[in-house]
Amino acid sequence: MERGVGLLAVSDAANQREYQICANCVMDTSDSMIVFDEKGICDHCHNYYESIEPSWKPGSPEARAELAAMVSKLKSYGEGKDYDCIIGLSGGVDSSYLAYYAKEVLGLRPLLFSCDTGWNLNVAVNNIERIARGLDCELYTEIVNWNEMRDLQLAFFKSQVPYQDIVQDHVIFAALYNFAVKRGIKYTLTGANYSTECVREPNEWVYQNDIRMLKDIHARYGEAPLSSLPLCGMFKNHLYYRYVKGMKAYRPLNLIPYTKKDAIDTLHDKFGWEPYANKHFESVFTRFYEGYWLIEKFGYDKRRAHFSSLILTGQMTREEALSKLAEPAYDPKLAQEDMEYVAKKLGLTKAEFEAMMSEPNKTYRDYKNQSGMIAAAVKVAQLVGMEKRNYR
Repeated sequence: MERGVGLLAVSDAANQREYQICANCVMDTSDSMIVFDEKGICDHCHNYYESIEPSWKPGSPEARAELAAMVSKLKSYGEGKDYDCIIGLSGGVDSSYLAYYAKEVLGLRPLLFSCDTGWNLNVAVNNIERIARGLDCELYTEIVNWNEMRDLQLAFFKSQVPYQDIVQDHVIFAALYNFAVKRGIKYTLTGANYSTECVREPNEWVYQNDIRMLKDIHARYGEAPLSSLPLCGMFKNHLYYRYVKGMKAYRPLNLIPYTKKDAIDTLHDKFGWEPYANKHFESVFTRFYEGYWLIEKFGYDKRRAHFSSLILTGQMTREEALSKLAEPAYDPKLAQEDMEYVAKKLGLTKAEFEAMMSEPNKTYRDYKNQSGMIAAAVKVAQLVGMEKRNYR
């Protein structure tokens, strides 16, 4: 079977629509809710041109004024303290460049925070160390309880939902915020940005940030109690941490001219930083989940959203994206080796993992969830301008 085609055909048949790809970007009907206009241009593109681009002016006088106000506020807050802010550092391009820009260009004093979930590739570890050492910034690395991490990740594979990285995402996010509160650091800088992430993956691909679903899946399929694994629900983060503890997250990369290529060149030249094959491929688990599990089992290729973001922001041509999509996300031989490694680390044989992978697909709707509350929260964020991307 040609890679992903059979799964997409089944998916499209179930949705009673013919396969179609956007004439402007590379999002297609693997997003079951995608809408095309009479010219074949999708609603992700329209959302960018109508909701994001008009008000997103990086480097403009208004953006520079906003950035200066942020820096002034953080420096004032940091007087007499060890740090002005905290930055979660994964070793990827966005967080690495953010750390460099915050320290060297903005003159801030960030504490760098890394979370070791047991899956990082050497390139990520080396990048983290190079950035921290090159910037002369303190780096704190939290190592999570592997038995609990393994148990929760295995439970998620058994649940058959698409987005397997929700466990790592949630643990890393929770560890950062819990640590910041413990250390009394109010301000977080995040590498989230429109330049490389203006097209958001559909919920059916990457439904996340739902602690109720996480706990329900673990209750059904897990075995070890989650007594020490970092967790942080929506109410704890958005209500208690924000309004009681006064925490606030800033996105400086949205205020400056920022392109992926220039960032990679700067990081490589200054720190010897090394790029990954694809966005988020700093972890062997994420590499396998995004490059194999998600594509082979569900027909969802996250590269479509990543490349579409770069197309819309002028960093990649559609032809380049289509050429890259025609190739496997990563080497098929390495994918099989990664499967064996992931299975063994989770306590399974490769045959047991393949049998589990062949079971019927499910979605977050098959489990207890907070999708209604999350959608309402996103709607509020969109109304006040905090979120401008498609959410569905």
